[in-house]
Amino acid sequence: MSAADRFADALYGLGWSTVKKLPEPVAVRLGRTIADAAWKRRGKGVRRLEANYARVVPGASPERLAELSRAGMRSYLRYWMESFRLPAWSAERVKAGFVPKDLHHLTEGLAAGRGVVLALPHLANWDLAGAWVTTKLQTPFTTVAERLKPESLYDRFVAYREGLGMEVLPHSGGAAFGTLARRLRDGGLVCLVADRDLSASGVEVDFFGERARMPAGPALLAQHTGALLLPVTLWYDDSPVMRGRVHPPIEVPGSGTRAEKTSLMTQALADAFAAGIAEHPEDWHMLQRLWLADLDPAKGPS
Repeated sequence: MSAADRFADALYGLGWSTVKKLPEPVAVRLGRTIADAAWKRRGKGVRRLEANYARVVPGASPERLAELSRAGMRSYLRYWMESFRLPAWSAERVKAGFVPKDLHHLTEGLAAGRGVVLALPHLANWDLAGAWVTTKLQTPFTTVAERLKPESLYDRFVAYREGLGMEVLPHSGGAAFGTLARRLRDGGLVCLVADRDLSASGVEVDFFGERARMPAGPALLAQHTGALLLPVTLWYDDSPVMRGRVHPPIEVPGSGTRAEKTSLMTQALADAFAAGIAEHPEDWHMLQRLWLADLDPAKGPS
């Protein structure tokens, strides 16, 4: 393990061991302080965040983009402070920490026994939403995690999410799709963060007026298993409570090839994500390249 990998692993370990012991107001202030310091340094992640916000809020002035990126970093650090503290939250704190709208789309789908795929973008705190599902709804679910380096850091994330009641599968290896399909055919729940393609073989969509690629997995799982596909968007307000919305189901088209159906369904998913992101852009934590034009290193800022 390299020195950088050891440092990253130790840093996250410190977060989970120390931040969760802090009183909540102290953790909130610490997160905001770290966010503001990172924003002032204007490193690669902050510049990329602003470049992404420029797509979401076309015509925004440099001053407006700077305001958004500062709010975005504060939202991002709120996610981390909450995530470090989630294992220490009581069941009642988890239940009170998230209030979703239109939950009936999920509960009715599960009651019908057909299986449900929840697909989310990188908005607010998807881990808190997951903990709420396992705690408030008492519904276990399966998800997929990107393999991180070093391996010890990936293991930390898996242990953290499993501690919140999630079944976690590695993104790589090829076996995840089959396991997810089995869970859905058994009437289970699958939750996937699905606004960024990690395979470079995803589906091209129109996203805020430009081409991007998103994973085909949610649409393919719905087609293969008959599961309900539900987009979910999340956001923060000025309270300690996270808000969210379960969007109406994305139906499998009645005709067309598998590729054509997947394309239409993934575009519908992208449209639902875009609606949520446009309403709360500061809560979209996309500090990486997303649009195809930016995936060419010769184009756009880092």
